[in-house]
Amino acid sequence: MHKDVKKVLVSQEAIIARCEELGKQISDEYRKIESTPLLVALLKGSVPFLAELVKHIDLDIQFDFMDVSSYEGTESIGDIRVDKDLDCSVKGIDILLVEDIVDTGRTLLEVTKLLKNKGARDVKVVSLLDKPDRRVVDIKADYVGFEVPNEFVVGFGLDFDQKYRNLPYVGVLKDEVYQ
Repeated sequence: MHKDVKKVLVSQEAIIARCEELGKQISDEYRKIESTPLLVALLKGSVPFLAELVKHIDLDIQFDFMDVSSYEGTESIGDIRVDKDLDCSVKGIDILLVEDIVDTGRTLLEVTKLLKNKGARDVKVVSLLDKPDRRVVDIKADYVGFEVPNEFVVGFGLDFDQKYRNLPYVGVLKDEVYQ
């Protein structure tokens, strides 16, 4: 375990097993409606989750990336800024938005609205983590890997000050590191 991590919340093995389950569920549900979603991953945090999840989706999927931000330090500021938009049109397409964590929900709500305004037929959300205690808007992910308590989590894509993304698990950062 990394010296700055207080405890491991979700092990690498648990993440892989849950990605297998989510991949099967997503494949089955999209196959049932005869649709192949475009996976839209939000940079940078969702990349490890996307990389693991796509191994377990049995569809001819495509993916693209958006870079949006709503954080300054450790707090969500409410507004989102699009730093990198999609490379393709989403008009008439089913979107599966890939997120690392649903925290306040503000970013997810705004990105979902943006994709619908661009003409997406449907927007669903798959998130590795859900932190419902921090939610300030009414939005839920359609597929959730793990619910986590209101603690500062890092690893498997999640960062503090651009560090810890490469940890192979999700852990709780020691208070003294970010306070």
